[in-house]
Amino acid sequence: MDGLAKEAGVTSGAFYKHFDSKADAFREAVVEGMLRLREGVLHFQKQHGNQWWQQFVSFYLHERRMCELSASCVLPSLTEEVVRSGASSRLAFETELREIAVVIATGPKSPDKPDDDKSAFASLATLLGGVTLARAVNDPELAKSIASSVEHALLPHRHK
Repeated sequence: MDGLAKEAGVTSGAFYKHFDSKADAFREAVVEGMLRLREGVLHFQKQHGNQWWQQFVSFYLHERRMCELSASCVLPSLTEEVVRSGASSRLAFETELREIAVVIATGPKSPDKPDDDKSAFASLATLLGGVTLARAVNDPELAKSIASSVEHALLPHRHK
């Protein structure tokens, strides 16, 4: 908790005024990260019209994959921690994940866009797996190849 408080620029006492425990602070970080992901999807929908899904996938697999992990999307940066966390954080993650899937599935028409929540979950899992694998390898060309392969799988119409 002391490290978290220091990163937040407050004392441990001030930190505990906002959170009852480390688990509560983590749950809030998960919720905030998932809200940012949902806002990102909504941003792409608004900014890119009927090309939003292609633009989102490309951004996620290229620009977002290349940023520092601490500035990365919540999915590759916190999912493993959520798996090991308590029920409260897992429930918060699940609730927000369901919302993101609905936003994707009900978003504007876009080629190759998932049309239901199950397809949205599969696409998010594919993005997460692709980014995680690409980040885990040393060879930059292999990382690019992994990202491109995932992009091809999620956007088959773009790559015909």
